[in-house]
Amino acid sequence: MAPTPPPNPFVAFYRRVKSFSVEDLFSRKREPGPPRTVAVNHPLPEHYLDHKGRVKREYVYSSNQVISSKYTIITFVPRNLLEQFRRIANIYFLAIAIVQFFPKFSTISPGVVILPLIIIIVLTACKDGYEDFRRHQADKFVNQSSVKVLSGGNWINPNAMQGKSKTFIRGIIPKRRKRPPTVDSTPVEDKLNSLPDETELEEPDDDYDYDQPKRNGPHWQSTLWEDLRVGDFVKIMDNQPIPADILICATSDEENVAYVETKGLDGETNLKSRNAITALTHIRSALDCANTANSFSVSLDRPEVNMYRLNGSVKVGEKMSSVDLQTCLLRGTVLKNTNWVIGVVLFTGEDTKVVMNAGGTPSKRSRVERQMNPQVLINLALIAVMSIVCAVADSSLEKYYYPRGAPWLYADNQSDDNPSVNGAITWVFALLTFQTLVPISLYLSIEVVRTLQSAWIYFDKDICYEKNGQATQARSWNLSDDLGQIEYIFSDKTGTLTQNLMVFRQCSIGGKAYRGDPEILGDGDESRYKVSDSIELEKAKQKEFGGIHRPSNSSSKFGLDSTTSPTTTTREAGATAVTDDVAHFKDSVLTSDIEAAISEDPDPESINHFRNLNGFFTVLGLCHTVLTAVDPDTGVIQYKAQSPDEAALVQAAADVGYVFLGRDKETLSLKTPGSDVPERYELLTVLEFTSARKRMSVILRKLDEGDGRIFLLSKGADNVIFERLRSGSEELKKMTENHLSEFANEGLRTLTLAYKVLSEDEYHTFNERYHEASVAIDDREGKIEAVSDEIERNLRLLGATAIEDRLQDGVPEAIADLKRAGIKIWVATGDKLETAIAIGRSTNLVAPDSNIIIVRGGNRPVAQQLAGALTQFFPEHSEQSVPPRPSMQSRRSSRRASWMHALQRVDTGVSSIVGEGNGDRPGGFILVVDGAALLDALDNEENKALLLRLGTLCEGVICCRVSPLQKALIVKLVKDGLKAMTLAIGDGANDVSMIQAADVGVGISGEEGLQAVNSSDYAIAQFRFLKKLLLVHGHWSFARNGTMILNFFYKNVVPTGVLWWFQIFCGWSATFVFDYSYILFWNSIWTIAPVVGLGLFDRILDYRVLMELPELYHFGRERYWFSFRDFFIYMLDGIYQSVILYFFIMYTYTTTSARSDGYDVGLYEWSTTAAVAAVMVADIFTGMTAAAWTWWLVFAVFIGIAIVWAYTMIYSALSPGYEWTWMYGLYYFLCTSAYFWLGLLLVFVLSLAPRLMAKTYKSVFAPDDIDIIRYVHKTDPYRDLSAEAHPEPQIAMGFDHEMKQRRRSSRISSHAEQQRMASRRSSMRSISQRSIATIERPPPVFTDLRTASRTDMSTGMVSVERGFDFATEEDGPAMRRIQTNLSERRSSRLFESNPNPEPRRKGKGSLFSLRRKKKRPSE
Repeated sequence: MAPTPPPNPFVAFYRRVKSFSVEDLFSRKREPGPPRTVAVNHPLPEHYLDHKGRVKREYVYSSNQVISSKYTIITFVPRNLLEQFRRIANIYFLAIAIVQFFPKFSTISPGVVILPLIIIIVLTACKDGYEDFRRHQADKFVNQSSVKVLSGGNWINPNAMQGKSKTFIRGIIPKRRKRPPTVDSTPVEDKLNSLPDETELEEPDDDYDYDQPKRNGPHWQSTLWEDLRVGDFVKIMDNQPIPADILICATSDEENVAYVETKGLDGETNLKSRNAITALTHIRSALDCANTANSFSVSLDRPEVNMYRLNGSVKVGEKMSSVDLQTCLLRGTVLKNTNWVIGVVLFTGEDTKVVMNAGGTPSKRSRVERQMNPQVLINLALIAVMSIVCAVADSSLEKYYYPRGAPWLYADNQSDDNPSVNGAITWVFALLTFQTLVPISLYLSIEVVRTLQSAWIYFDKDICYEKNGQATQARSWNLSDDLGQIEYIFSDKTGTLTQNLMVFRQCSIGGKAYRGDPEILGDGDESRYKVSDSIELEKAKQKEFGGIHRPSNSSSKFGLDSTTSPTTTTREAGATAVTDDVAHFKDSVLTSDIEAAISEDPDPESINHFRNLNGFFTVLGLCHTVLTAVDPDTGVIQYKAQSPDEAALVQAAADVGYVFLGRDKETLSLKTPGSDVPERYELLTVLEFTSARKRMSVILRKLDEGDGRIFLLSKGADNVIFERLRSGSEELKKMTENHLSEFANEGLRTLTLAYKVLSEDEYHTFNERYHEASVAIDDREGKIEAVSDEIERNLRLLGATAIEDRLQDGVPEAIADLKRAGIKIWVATGDKLETAIAIGRSTNLVAPDSNIIIVRGGNRPVAQQLAGALTQFFPEHSEQSVPPRPSMQSRRSSRRASWMHALQRVDTGVSSIVGEGNGDRPGGFILVVDGAALLDALDNEENKALLLRLGTLCEGVICCRVSPLQKALIVKLVKDGLKAMTLAIGDGANDVSMIQAADVGVGISGEEGLQAVNSSDYAIAQFRFLKKLLLVHGHWSFARNGTMILNFFYKNVVPTGVLWWFQIFCGWSATFVFDYSYILFWNSIWTIAPVVGLGLFDRILDYRVLMELPELYHFGRERYWFSFRDFFIYMLDGIYQSVILYFFIMYTYTTTSARSDGYDVGLYEWSTTAAVAAVMVADIFTGMTAAAWTWWLVFAVFIGIAIVWAYTMIYSALSPGYEWTWMYGLYYFLCTSAYFWLGLLLVFVLSLAPRLMAKTYKSVFAPDDIDIIRYVHKTDPYRDLSAEAHPEPQIAMGFDHEMKQRRRSSRISSHAEQQRMASRRSSMRSISQRSIATIERPPPVFTDLRTASRTDMSTGMVSVERGFDFATEEDGPAMRRIQTNLSERRSSRLFESNPNPEPRRKGKGSLFSLRRKKKRPSE
């Protein structure tokens, strides 16, 4: 095998330069340290100390100070200069300025030369400093939050910490801290053995949580977050954020359980339960914490980014206990509904998982700016070539003429003045002469324009949230044009797309649909619909349910009233006000049905229907894991669940009178309409919900007198429940199915309810088998599922529910329009798979006819799942070795443009999901990937390529159960793999890394705090504002900036070209043909206003049109407004015009003298004419490239022309006694010469004619989408384009939507070109008379919702997708405790009870009897 050749050194150097990153150079992050042992109440291990007794460097932990800003006082100047000098032009300007400090090459004062560069550097630095100052303020707010830390009582923390960094604010205004320095050189043993001689008086905020505290005894002291140390004991109170990664020692709960809200990490709104380490639960006060008898150590792995893994152990004496995420509280979460938690700090600052998942603050540059660098390099190369030509030609001419005694070369024989040296000198002079080709004012103008464009965004009232007056803010002012080129949007779900609110909307009971009262279903105030989805502060479980009763109400026989919540219960008699933070379900028809059934003389029909109603709401009220809590102030029962779905279901049952009162161990109590005595049930078995089962069931025994029937209550997905129903009742199934389809079509999440009555023998047999399965060693889960599946058969259908996960206002419409714009949307969320799919459906990301492809971690390798999906659904792309570049239109648009080609027939081994009969199915594909699958998919390059290829072929991608770091990796995968423009939007700390990784990061100031906003480039209040931000402001900014930059390059080619042509006639001496003032003011006065006006006031289309026709956004995605092709066209325009300006005017003046006295014309006479003409041509040409001439733009175009005319007249009239110039008296010779006036007119027309003819030809014979829409808007300005283009995104079908084809039209055959031109002319003539929406629109396709398929690639299972979602915490601590208690009772019953139990009354098949026992008056 031949040896590998060594890499090319030039290629290696280029790669090193290309990979250079300023962020890496100034990164504060260090590599994670080694595994650590946290010592508590005892010295550090010996191997932690060096020979001097000091802590080794690797065991000095990071401080808890987290800094998201880029600069410090020390690094601001060098880092900012490095960032600014990444611009090639800045290096060039600096070199030119340095050269002019040498007297030989000085044109004007060197200080004046370098002043513009200094101004640009300073202004940009001030802008960057202000942006970073805002970040420092946000960091200060976080770092100086307070937390209670153990102090006093001679307690010493032996763990060593790094010092804190000084930020701008702290560096300028240092503040004293109460705590001692974190790193102390004193040996740890000495610190532990030393005692303070004096003590200080406790501060007022010191907290003693034990009896009889002593002076300076152990207490909790408020301390800043940034002063927190590894090994500190902390006491976290309810609703406080967690300041570091903490090990739980004890909680206020009897069972030492804590509840946390993790939406800042994974986006999930439901609470997670965490439990304390059993060996440490006796540490329940500051006194216990400081007691040296309670010494222990915690051994941990090194810090890692995996959000779902933490391995360690606690050693208490000789006893070891395991440590995992279940026993820890992570930074970024919030303690909820737990009075307090005492814990030990394990990881701080940069070692915490949330910070490790958040990347450093990047220095972003727009794509336009990055693309400008090679264009500037091209211009610099032109300057170098022209300078070299001048140098060589001048040196050659001097060498030729000097021996011949040329008078102008007299004494050119000095060491610093000879033909050989003069070539180098001429080269330097030429660099100065042609320097205008790369103007320094370009970057200053871009900064000014982008700053003002940010102001336009800020003052736009349409994207200002009226509720709190929050305007859209541009936190990074240099990315406005990137908003117009976005190809992929990566969005968080919770808080970004949804409001974190669950509302019970509709239900179907016994074949009858209840839609809810319209006045209750209105939008109204969002606070009214906030569903309680957390565990209450006081987890007051009701142990004596008989003592809880509702106040009497004369207007309702069973306590159901239109104005009073059925959950309004108190410990004592008396009315209680209804809280407004709970969503209530009200339906007058349902209320009437219940009242009719419990009346004194109900009719048989009401009785029969009431059995279904009773069973339906009994299942809702009992089949769940919801806990109850009583508000200590109001006495209102509140339902707290780890799943917001369950809380909404139980609340809906309570709203109609079926009030769940709580559980006392395994006894459940339910208050029903018409009865004052709660019904009690014994919980026998819980068959848990899992994502595979898609259902949950409970087995209960009724404890009422004389009734011991056993019931199985079940709820789950419609397809799972329907296949387990008993035969018969086909009409009920059909009606319920129809209602389910209606609910799903409205974007609601559906759930089906059923039940069955079990006999004692049936349950006893099941119980024995279930117990055997639950204690089995081999295949326990499979055996439990087999037993559960057997008992969950022959169910009786009760009905279905429909829940709405309330979205942010305008989210579905915004996503639909963004998809019409050709932008692909990927959702990355920490939610479960079912929840993510349901939200995707309700937000229009998943269409009703979409086919869902699921890839999840499991038994089948992820690579096989991805490859299998490509082979099944996209066989034409399955063999590609590299991911294809995504088309500029979505897959759906391309399919419709080619009109519904038949999909491939696929045999999955289960069923055929797409057959020949389904060839007209319009639905596209949506890829759903979970976090476990992403771990493998992002593990190597081959899997990345498969994932990227499959994702780009699908209409959308949903990534669920992903960590913050995985979100960033997904963004980088698309950003780097496709070189596509990406935008990430989120509202929580878990979205920070994704926002920073994308080209443009957008933060939403929502319920999850301001972490995302602080790290974002743009801050908005609502997701719907993203539509106008991209489609209008982004499109305008890109079009304006692109055209402005192209005109900047063009307008500097014009004078440079004139100077270049003059070198032919001046011996290549690099001499100026104009008076130097015309060059000096060219970019600062003469031509600056038109290009800046273009960047500020040009308007390609009215904002209303851009909002109504999102399809027009493809111009930005295709980089229509700024490309290398356009760059070269503008450069050629400038070169052509310089030829006209120079040669026509020069030969006009010099061929025959322009003077009447016969004298020859002077150089400045005709060159001034050329200068004035050049200004006029450049300014008018810039105006011609604008799309719309507003009054501001007209002023900007003509102000430079007016000034140059005034300057020429005044400057040439100055007397030599005042200021000597070459131009004195020139005004007379110019104004009295016909050559001057006719020359201006001639070159003006000839210079602008090509561009004018090209624009005319394009508008008339080859119009694009924008030309046609302009014509429509001009002829009918009040035409409603949105009504014609909505809902199907087919407006562009009548236009030339593919810009690449338009740009390559020269390659089309002449016959095809003539046909296309004729079609365009016909379209232009009839466009104002036809409906835009009917242009080449295919007939609509109506499909049933159930035609969409769902394929799980990990199992091969194919099913019908209806958007079902029901999720709860699987195998959570609460469920484990219930199952443990039930298992113990089950075991005791099996071995201790009588094997022949007394026969109980058999059930009659119905769920409950109609009549309820009234509470006796004596009671």
